[in-house]
Amino acid sequence: MLTLRYPLVLASGSPRRKQLMTDAGFLFTIETRPTDELFSDTMPVNDVAEYLARQKAEQFLPDFGNRIILCADTVVILGDQILNKPQDEADARRMLRALSGCIHRVRTGVAILSPGPDGEPQLHSFTDETSVQFASLTDDEIAYYIKECKPFDKAGSYGAQDFIGLVGIERLEGSFYTVMGLPTHRVYRALKLFSC
Repeated sequence: MLTLRYPLVLASGSPRRKQLMTDAGFLFTIETRPTDELFSDTMPVNDVAEYLARQKAEQFLPDFGNRIILCADTVVILGDQILNKPQDEADARRMLRALSGCIHRVRTGVAILSPGPDGEPQLHSFTDETSVQFASLTDDEIAYYIKECKPFDKAGSYGAQDFIGLVGIERLEGSFYTVMGLPTHRVYRALKLFSC
């Protein structure tokens, strides 16, 4: 477990990110700030996750203090299209049918706001990507998943740790935890720079 020089704040309401950080041995508090999570239609899809993570971190600048603020955002990309959180059951069904039998990419952007050498806040960010191969899903499997797991808070309408991930993910290239919403291996290395 790392002992950090500054208090660590996880700026996320995601129970999955909270669990991953806890399992990785970090001591932290949770604090969230409202963020629009808007981006330009012309922004390259590969830049969106990191851009949104940085937006979240910048909300802490006015009252930063000597803390480490960890923010993240995850996007699911099929072809050149971002699949956001579903608006309703029909939208979730549409996304899962599109993902069925296909390879898609999951990109998680991470932004870390920390005290710099001069005491001023500095913002460091990165993106980690995992390629995911889905099996062909039946309509019954999709309907069961939506009914039982209600994936309306998840990018691409699915969680890798849920039923659809357990039965549908055939192959991953990259970190499983990036798909869950936080590339813990890279977060650990980044935060290690602030260890005592």
